[in-house]
Order: sequence, then C-alpha cells, then structure tokens
Amino acid sequence: MPKELAVSADQMLAFETDCHLFEGCGFSTVSPGLHSFVFKPLFTVGGYDVNKSMLLALLGTIAILWFFQAAFGKPKVVPGKLQMIGEAGYDFIRRGVVYETIGKKEGEKYVPLMVALFFFVWVMNLWSVIPLAQFPVTSIISYPMGLALIVYITWVSLTFKRHGFVGAFKNFTGYDKSLGAVLPMSMTIEFFSNLLVRPFTHAVRLFANMFAGHLLIVMFTVATWYMLSGIGIAFAGVSFVMTIAMTAFELFIQAVQAYVFVLLASSYIQGALAESH
Repeated sequence: MPKELAVSADQMLAFETDCHLFEGCGFSTVSPGLHSFVFKPLFTVGGYDVNKSMLLALLGTIAILWFFQAAFGKPKVVPGKLQMIGEAGYDFIRRGVVYETIGKKEGEKYVPLMVALFFFVWVMNLWSVIPLAQFPVTSIISYPMGLALIVYITWVSLTFKRHGFVGAFKNFTGYDKSLGAVLPMSMTIEFFSNLLVRPFTHAVRLFANMFAGHLLIVMFTVATWYMLSGIGIAFAGVSFVMTIAMTAFELFIQAVQAYVFVLLASSYIQGALAESH
C-alpha cells in the first residue's frame, strides 16, 4: 500500500526522502508541477506575509546594490577587480544594447535604467542554480509583469511627451496613408499589438522560459533520487546527467533572457523616440 506523503501538495516538493520508484510511492504518486512554485509564508512584517520568492527578490536587490556600491563607491583610475567587473557589465549594456538600439546621443540617459533592469533580471534568474535557494524569482509571473509595467509606462509616457497626442496615436497605430484601403485594419491591429499584446509578451517571454527551465531541473533532480532503487539505478544515472546538462543550459538561458528583456525594452524606447509618419 502506498506510503502517505510527508508534505502536502501545496508545498514546493511533495515526496518522502525514503521513497523510491518501484517501492509503491514517490515520483509515480506525486510529480513536480505547479505546486513546485507555491510557497507558504516564512514570516510576517507589518502585517505582510513574506514567502521564499519575496525574500530572494529582496536579497538579490541588496546584493546588486552592494556590488555596485563596492565597485563604484570609490572609483579609481586603475580599477580593482570589482570595479573592473562592474565597468565591463555596465559598458556591455551601454554599448552593446542601448547605443546599438537607441543611439549614443538619445540613449545615454536610459543607460542606468537598462543596466538596472538587466542585472535585476539576471540575478533573479540566477537564484535557480544557487544552493539552498534553487528557485528563479522570475518564474513567478508577478515579477516579470512588474518589470514589464515599468518599461511600458516609460515607453508610453515618453511617446506622448515626444510626439504629443496626435503624434503618439500615429506612433502606436503605425499610421501610413500610403496603405490606402487597408489602413484602418492595419491601424487597429497595430494599436492592439503595441498597447496590449506587447507588454504581455514582454513579461510572458521571461516568465515562461524561467518557469519551464525550473520545472525541468526539478523534474530531473527528483527523478534521479526516486530511481535509486533496483534496476532504476541505471535510469537515475541518466537523469543525473540530464540534471547537470539542464543546469548548465539554464545558466546560459538566464543570461540570454536578461539580455533579451533589456534589448526589447530598448527597442520600445527607440520606437517612442522615432519620428512619426
């Protein structure tokens, strides 16, 4: 008769440490799923519950602030290691993303925002492979949505400021009188695409990649443990190799997703600054 689960399904991992495949319990009973992204409150501050993802976001923010303060708090002509790393990261976003997308003259003022977005997203992603944490904060949809909202407000307000109401309307709708009879349909599609679909996809692209990546790592990790029984040991070895491979691949995806998020944000701002038709 199957053993009872040690922890409920609303917690991160629902399995007993002494359960293995072919023993009537374990992975065949409860596999990783949405419950792997749900956490009970760790503590309460001022009436607000703080769970694992919130704590990781706070610690990540503190780590980023500490790093840049340590790197640039007392800059030197001959940079130390931290300053050198900080300058390399800052310059990568400035030249490789902002200047290439927006241009040097217009883009300089947006460099701090893009650098902050890149490092925040990257560090929130990195929690996935850090021992004890092992959870990407951006796999909770509210975090990517919050970041996308910051970009959206910046982009929309900048468009109105640069072009005025009529110019902004043309910018959002892709107004081009040379389209002739199809202009109304084209403007309608562009309007909904830019103002409704764009911010949604901006957030979901980051969320979906980190959600799927974390779920795969959890699945192979748990499967490795569950299969350590009888002939399942051979399969456990394969699952362990896949865990290592997926973790390495996840490190690459984490950086790419941070880069893509900032690249898209820069392209939106570039569109706001572009001359309307």
